[in-house]
Order: sequence, then structure tokens, then C-alpha cells
Amino acid sequence: MTEASGDRTEAAGGRKIAVLGEMLELGDGAVEAHREIGRFAAKSGVDLVIGVGGDLAKQLVLTAGSAGVPDIALVGDNATAAAYLESILRPGDVVLIKASRGGQLWQIAQALTGQPVTSL
Repeated sequence: MTEASGDRTEAAGGRKIAVLGEMLELGDGAVEAHREIGRFAAKSGVDLVIGVGGDLAKQLVLTAGSAGVPDIALVGDNATAAAYLESILRPGDVVLIKASRGGQLWQIAQALTGQPVTSL
């Protein structure tokens, strides 16, 4: 997310939504790294953080909420994330989808754009 922040599209009247999966293989610093991304989302003015995954995604989402992100959600898998997004997206919303490759979050973008959903 920090790399994407330098070249992001501002929402034209819509919400900024970050769909964030777990960053895999971080080792001992994994929990704090996920919390830092939650804080960064709040600092960046994200309106909704959707965490995809398990305990690490939960840490990210809870920290984002505590740091000031107005709306947070936690889902267990990509299909649920896509379904949730389809139910809440409005014209003008901007969505960032980011995770480790192993999370396969591209599946969410594929589902939202009507493409066949692929995996590794």
C-alpha cells in the first residue's frame, strides 16, 4: 500500500476503499507490519478497509479502525470479499486491492469486472 500511495487516483466524490489481504512470510514482525498498514490506511484517508484472511488481516482491520478508518470489515476469503464489494460499491468509489501473491486477491478484481476467476 505504501508504494501505491504515491500514484493513486483520488475518489471523485466517492469513497476510498482498501481491500487488503495478508502479507505472507514476514516472520516475527508480521503482526506489527499488519498493524502499521492499518495505521497507514487511516493516515491516508481511507474510508473503508476490508481485510481478507485470518488473524493477520484481523490485526490490520482492527488497527485501522482504532486509528480512525470510519468503516472496517473482515472477510475470510476472496469470494466473500467480491460479493460484499458488489453489494456496497457506488459510482465514484475507488478500490485498491493489495496482498501477497499467495492471497490471490486478483480474483476479487476478476469477479467484479466479470472476468473468469483464475488461481495460481
